[in-house]
Amino acid sequence: MSKRGAQRPLLNGAGLFASCIVSLIVLVASRPLLPNDQPNAASLNDILLWNSLVPRAAVALIAGTALGLAGALLQKVLRNPIADASTLGIASGAQLALTLALSFSSFSLGVSREFIAFAGGLSALAVVLALSWRRGFDPVTVAICGMIVGLISASLSVTLILARGEYAMSIHIWGAGALNQQDWSVVLSLAPRLLVGIAAAVLLMRPLTVLALDDSSARSLGVTLFGTRLAVLLLSVWLAASVTAAVGVIGFLGLAAPAVARSCGARTTGHIMMAAPLTGAAMLFICDCLTQLLGQGFSDLAPTGAATALLGGPLLLVLLPRVHSFSGTTAKSGATTRQRQKPALMLAVLIGGIALVFCLALMVGPTHNGWTIVTGQQLYELLPFRLPRIITGAGAGAMLGAAGFVIQRVTGNPIASPEVLGVSSGGGAGLTLALFLTGIPSTFVMLASIALGSLVAFLLMIAIAGKSGFSAERLLLAGIAVSAFCMALVSMVLAQGDMRSYVLLNWMSGSTSRAGVYEASIAMLSLLVLTIPLFLMLRWLTILPLGTGLSRSVGLSLTHSRMMLAILAALMTAVSTFLVGPLSLTGLVAPHLARLLGFRKTHHQLAATVFLGAIVMMAADWLARIVIYPYQIPTGLFAALIGGPYLLWLLGRREASV
Repeated sequence: MSKRGAQRPLLNGAGLFASCIVSLIVLVASRPLLPNDQPNAASLNDILLWNSLVPRAAVALIAGTALGLAGALLQKVLRNPIADASTLGIASGAQLALTLALSFSSFSLGVSREFIAFAGGLSALAVVLALSWRRGFDPVTVAICGMIVGLISASLSVTLILARGEYAMSIHIWGAGALNQQDWSVVLSLAPRLLVGIAAAVLLMRPLTVLALDDSSARSLGVTLFGTRLAVLLLSVWLAASVTAAVGVIGFLGLAAPAVARSCGARTTGHIMMAAPLTGAAMLFICDCLTQLLGQGFSDLAPTGAATALLGGPLLLVLLPRVHSFSGTTAKSGATTRQRQKPALMLAVLIGGIALVFCLALMVGPTHNGWTIVTGQQLYELLPFRLPRIITGAGAGAMLGAAGFVIQRVTGNPIASPEVLGVSSGGGAGLTLALFLTGIPSTFVMLASIALGSLVAFLLMIAIAGKSGFSAERLLLAGIAVSAFCMALVSMVLAQGDMRSYVLLNWMSGSTSRAGVYEASIAMLSLLVLTIPLFLMLRWLTILPLGTGLSRSVGLSLTHSRMMLAILAALMTAVSTFLVGPLSLTGLVAPHLARLLGFRKTHHQLAATVFLGAIVMMAADWLARIVIYPYQIPTGLFAALIGGPYLLWLLGRREASV
């Protein structure tokens, strides 16, 4: 960045904003309107222009300005260069609140959408900040907590959508962030809120400038830290939630706008606060214009919100070198419990636990007449329905546990798992590609595409981790970035509302209710074929967590060993996510439970992880079937609701375990 360029950040921001006008002129000039020789063509063209095209342009500018300002405020008050409504879970919380309101409309009559979205976004942010305050709002911890809160919110949203059918499916289509307008109502609603937000930001400018210093210096200058931060956070959430309620989720724009503003030369608080909103407006407007100029088919394929979300993953990867952790964010592998003296006996207990949970899931359940233990002829009649889904869940859980164990060993990161590192989301991107190319693919094509996507995502994680010396923080953030990009691709298909979106939605939910003999056979066969080789690679799994230098010193071929383990982990993840969805977090929970039970040796940990993964998923399947009987929660989502809080607790531990 030249010195002259750095001195004129507002001029650069104004240049981006001025490009909006050029884009609007090009868009109007190329917009296919009705031929003027047709009757009433002129009046219809005027209606299309002034009631659709111009309001849409105004909404893009206003929404982009609001999100750019919200992102700049969040990054400034949290001193976090990757903070925005997407990474902090604000958008997901707002969408969950709106989904709840739509699903149970009788409880939300008379309450504005903006208030509901604000309450949801604020609740999500409060959870994230409460979990990360002990670590001083460390950027990595905040981002990881935001990712988990967003994952849990997404699990609940998909559960509600599936429970309510088409009535709530509209909220998911809307959530992709379409800017289509039919009148000026959204403009008239958002514009006053933006003006109030700008005025409030101006009043907070001096405290924000002082907050750029350390806390003691800011306090000595008379700034009330808690009050100022609370005011800025409330303003940011209000701006982001207002946009979400009006047009849906516009992903990662609040992250991108301040980053682009800084790259244009903005350095001081005042410059960033002025340049970021202009940049956000320009980016959203230009992106929306491009989706329209590329044709109606592309506009339908990629709503503006989903298109901007595609920026999130690559941008996070670019910003990784600027993110520094100052408080340590991850617990060390292992647990503080003593090594178990008789691991074989405990493994036998776990096998007994599998048998117990299997019998509970198969024979015990509620009916209209209360709880019942089925036996005899009734059990025989239920076997074709319950037995395949129990076997499917057990096999998928065991493979997810084994995949999480392998990933944690390869990366040396105890909070790594297929779900956290984006490996499962990579499978979703592969499935999305298959849906585009083949329409409704066969089971084999779906499995192959999910496996390929998972493998590519995992190899990308290893490459990123290798460049950063397998830094746990960088690896986790890279996983969030890959997951964000892949899920943006999935959201593009979900926004279509056709049969392909239904396939993806069922995949995301991870329901085993339709599992039959075929799915159960795939689960068991894959479990045997993919996990048995791991017990022949115990030396690799033991040495790799010790570090690159030591691994090479004992003659271990890092490329070969990591590639083989990556392929096995990707295949196990692919089959498991195909059966129970990408959100279960069993791949994280099972290895930790094995360590908490005192297993230390590699082969004991691996066996215990496989058994515990099967137990967790079978129990999740049983509970998902009985918690809200006669309705059912998809197994993968219910497991995520168990695993998500566990990961949050793990991140919130004051002391790292050894």
